[in-house]
Amino acid sequence: MVVALEIVLAVTSLLLIVFVLLHKGKGGGLSDMFGGGFTSQHGGSSVVEKNLDRITIVLAVLWLAAIVGLGIIYKP
Repeated sequence: MVVALEIVLAVTSLLLIVFVLLHKGKGGGLSDMFGGGFTSQHGGSSVVEKNLDRITIVLAVLWLAAIVGLGIIYKP
């Protein structure tokens, strides 16, 4: 159980870093490098940003659940 939660924590941590960096910030962000700038020029970025937000929130909830689960298991 501990190993599974640690793997989930590691994977979600890396994915959260990637997805947060893909978000469009005030200056454009890294999402412009991977096609975000192209879609924003054509008016389709709202769907992309909404889906990116949803994925990021789901990953954050999974990350939080893994942290809480490990905290409960490791509690002395």
